[in-house]
Amino acid sequence: MRKTSFVFVVGAAVATAGWAAADATPVAKTAQKTGGAATGAAAVSDNTFMTKAAGDGMAEVELGRLATERASSGDVKSFAQMLVDDHSKANSELKGLAGQKGVSLPSDPPPPARATYDRLSKLSGDAFDRAYAAEMVKDHEKAVALFSKEASGGRDADTKSWAAKTLPTLQQHLAKARELAGGAHGAAHNH
Repeated sequence: MRKTSFVFVVGAAVATAGWAAADATPVAKTAQKTGGAATGAAAVSDNTFMTKAAGDGMAEVELGRLATERASSGDVKSFAQMLVDDHSKANSELKGLAGQKGVSLPSDPPPPARATYDRLSKLSGDAFDRAYAAEMVKDHEKAVALFSKEASGGRDADTKSWAAKTLPTLQQHLAKARELAGGAHGAAHNH
């Protein structure tokens, strides 16, 4: 809850300061009611995207590391290592972008990700492989939707560009996760 409040406070400060993308388009009525500039509200949206992407990215790295230790399938372990590598790179890029924009990112994954980690950490072997693959499908469906929205509707050109550049990798992750989830039941028994 504290992080949500912090994000709101940072977003409100950004909206008040008005240092956002230059193109003013109609925004949520809430920003208009609070006196925030249209561009400030757009910045809040971009900042919210960065904050969510950072938390989710950290979660993918942690879950990937767990999977490299717990998975029984070589395919799942390879996929997990790919996620660790790709999301670590994306997290680093996002940290640099956020620094340029003056946006504070969370230092930990969000609480739901911690709960997922705790649940998966109690599993091993085939059960872990199935649960991890299913979780990666859900997580990457959400990530693809989040990044697609930012890539097409973001207001800050740099943030929008980064989302568009990162999106194909997330789409590849989703396709591979679906493949693993579809084959986890049968393939896991071959090991």
